[in-house]
Amino acid sequence: MKFEDWMLYRGLSLSSVKKYDGAIRGALSDWAIKNGIISFPLTSLVSNTSFELIASQIRKLQVYQERNERGHGMYNAALAKFSEYLFEDHGVDVEKDIDEILISVETSITEKSNLIKARVGQGGFRQKLVLYWKGCSVTGIKETSLLVASHIKPWSVSNNKERLDPFNGLLLTPNLDKVFDLGLISFDQTGKILISPLLRETEKLGISASLELVMTDRHEPYMKFHRTEVFRQTC
Repeated sequence: MKFEDWMLYRGLSLSSVKKYDGAIRGALSDWAIKNGIISFPLTSLVSNTSFELIASQIRKLQVYQERNERGHGMYNAALAKFSEYLFEDHGVDVEKDIDEILISVETSITEKSNLIKARVGQGGFRQKLVLYWKGCSVTGIKETSLLVASHIKPWSVSNNKERLDPFNGLLLTPNLDKVFDLGLISFDQTGKILISPLLRETEKLGISASLELVMTDRHEPYMKFHRTEVFRQTC
């Protein structure tokens, strides 16, 4: 979901959406690039942690401080909204999750290794998904090197056992993985796809109401969580 769509979804007025989106794409990105903070527009970022480090440097710029004061805090509000968007819409921050695993005193070295590999989509978790699904869980595509190991119940709200449970996982094509992670699709108890009204251009994404997957009773508790807590059912 784009930044402007997310803001509309969150209930911001059209005028605020235009101001904040314009500030992120325009002045704030330009100031950061011209002052050597970044070499790309802010809209290229997907990590909330990385963005916060960059935003803190932007806030120190004289041009930012002058324009933000003149604009009654509008640029600061735009940075805050974009940070919230990255945290919510891009879900979890992999680097942060790995740091939390490493500093945990309750987790053994072996379990830390397994969790880190599962978090980055490698290791035993992915191998178990490949063995179980033998291709994309939804489309059946067999080229597993192209598929993403995706958690059904998000990593951020799962315990360590759930994070390594293959029944909390789907093997998906990149486009399906992304929209599933963002809650723009889910699956009902029979495995039929649910498509959020927020998802646009479904045909271009290869997503249709005919898609489905074959779940077991062991998948359903995780999928129920996804349907009720992650899936975006309304505009």
